[in-house]
Amino acid sequence: MVKVSILMGSDSDLAIMSEAAKMLEVFGIDYEMKIISAHRMPDIFIDYVKSAEKRGIEIIIAGAGGAAHLPGMAAAIFPLPVIGVPIYSKTVGGVDALYSIVQMPSGIPVATVAINGAKNAAILAAKMLSISDQTLREKLKEYKESLKESVVAKDEKLTKLGYEEYSKQ
Repeated sequence: MVKVSILMGSDSDLAIMSEAAKMLEVFGIDYEMKIISAHRMPDIFIDYVKSAEKRGIEIIIAGAGGAAHLPGMAAAIFPLPVIGVPIYSKTVGGVDALYSIVQMPSGIPVATVAINGAKNAAILAAKMLSISDQTLREKLKEYKESLKESVVAKDEKLTKLGYEEYSKQ
């Protein structure tokens, strides 16, 4: 059953938002991905978000650049968690989207990750779902251990090769 919805306002966000999909797949979490604009198709957007809970969606990950209304509008309608992913833009580097997403009014929270942080949004979604899913919690622990092992391996390689040789690779 699909538990997470990944939304983006434009296909130009797909390269970033696909990182969330890849991470959800690592944890075995079913998701759906949609291009849906709060500005260009508000009626369809509202219908989609209003019906999300009934369809089994427990978390929405919404990526947006520029004015970044998608996450906030989703949070205004959807009663469960929304995670906002500010998308980098050439004009102001994604800071406009970041500010738009984190400056939600009281009562309408949006969990927010770093600019282009779709991978972390998926990990955060997995952590939220793991509150009631012990199997998923164990997968998260294994993932965290793999991160540690990766850094240890890099350190061992640096120690063995030295800075100059390591940096050439």
